[in-house]
Amino acid sequence: MCKLDRLGRNTRNLLARIDDLEQRGVHFRSVTEGISTTGSMGRAMLTVMSAFAQLERGQLAERTRAGRAVAAEHGRKAVRREVTAAHAKVKRARDLKAQGLAPADIGKIIGTSRATVYRYLSIGTSEAL
Repeated sequence: MCKLDRLGRNTRNLLARIDDLEQRGVHFRSVTEGISTTGSMGRAMLTVMSAFAQLERGQLAERTRAGRAVAAEHGRKAVRREVTAAHAKVKRARDLKAQGLAPADIGKIIGTSRATVYRYLSIGTSEAL
């Protein structure tokens, strides 16, 4: 697991999952956060970090709802625009890839992330399905 907040939906769910693991004789250890459930301090830190992750998720949901409400007030939908193979950046990414450039370099040239370049390159191909 890369992040602690991916293990449970909320603090209660995470602690129930950890309890279930411990009943089976398994101790949880997060290498990235540096905590372990073998001691009481680790369990307390797990609870606190999980509560902050839950708070962060809640705030993100609130910001999303607020953004959608503002968009609705202006008569718009708060959705990501669809990008097709005809989009200028998609065409440019394909041209640069055909010239042999790496996705990271393409991203720097067209002003997007490497992940977005991969998404652009897959539009209209069988991998995008």
